[in-house]
Amino acid sequence: MAPPQFFVEPPFAHGQKPHTAILYCNLGTPDAPTASAVRRYLAEFLSDHRVVEIPRLLWLLILHGIILRVRPAKSAAKYASIWTAAGSPLRLWTEKQALLLQGLLEQRGHQMQVRYAMRYGQNAIGAQLDALKADGVTRVLILPAYPQYSATTTASVFDAVYAWGSRVRTVPELRFVNHYHDHPLYIAALARSVQQHWAEHGRGERLVMSFHGVPQRTLQLGDPYHCECRKTARLLTEHLGLPQEQVMVTFQSRLGRAKWLEPYTEPSLVALAQAGVARVDLICPGFTSDCLETLEEISIEARHAFLSAGGKEFHYIACLNDQPAWIDALGAIAEQHTGGWQTQVAPDTSELAASRAHALAMGADR
Repeated sequence: MAPPQFFVEPPFAHGQKPHTAILYCNLGTPDAPTASAVRRYLAEFLSDHRVVEIPRLLWLLILHGIILRVRPAKSAAKYASIWTAAGSPLRLWTEKQALLLQGLLEQRGHQMQVRYAMRYGQNAIGAQLDALKADGVTRVLILPAYPQYSATTTASVFDAVYAWGSRVRTVPELRFVNHYHDHPLYIAALARSVQQHWAEHGRGERLVMSFHGVPQRTLQLGDPYHCECRKTARLLTEHLGLPQEQVMVTFQSRLGRAKWLEPYTEPSLVALAQAGVARVDLICPGFTSDCLETLEEISIEARHAFLSAGGKEFHYIACLNDQPAWIDALGAIAEQHTGGWQTQVAPDTSELAASRAHALAMGADR
């Protein structure tokens, strides 16, 4: 077995001043809406044992023998339907959130570098940690863009960090944010986005909260994801002051034939339309950035399913994206989890001394 390849580090400097950074991690995206780019992305994403938990050899045969031969072209067409002139919506929103978070922290007097990373594809977690280390960073907060903890997402981010640490000689001090599904400012940001949508477009008969699905067996194996989604939905419902009968929680993005968390989003929307519900409003609380699963699967496909089944109006409520309330929530989460790390910028000592001298002089004149 070949020895691990270690990151070439700058010489260690004794007495190095602590330097803190935040690595804001999202899932990832293909480089382009093409079959070849999607194939590369899916090969990495679907090879992760955290994402697909079936016997490795059997799955690799299915993945490379069937899925990567058929799915890339279909997925590329879906990506093309939501791609922008500037690129992938997920990448654009994630990058903007990181920039806004750094700006907010600077306004609050913190000296922290914020970078964004993707678990799969470009801006990989390991590469971004290399860059932070090259910048002299000694402490890193790993902040996933996933409010609800799941082994398929959050733990996979942590796996990538651990793998990077295994090839680094001097590992920075690390902290990890597991979840913030019930953080008051996160819930308030979701509620504000719903209320703003209602103020502009009126209010539907049902508010559907669609979360990304995972296999049912993950719940039985002890994954807290299902419970955390339900808690987010309950807190949001309470914040909005809605009765339970006006809210529905569903799960989307099912893959394969295994039983996933239920109820499924699209069949639930069809059932609502067939039952005579004329308008639904749908929000995806577990997605903090608009992406393929929200812009194509929900705003295009789910909309079509609801209207085709007899529904009259379908309103998709955008993800938190760059909303100020969401950036405030990220800032509060970052400050909470960097507590004890000195990140406040010290005042200029010469200015401080001059201020004190001026105050003494003013006191002597009285």
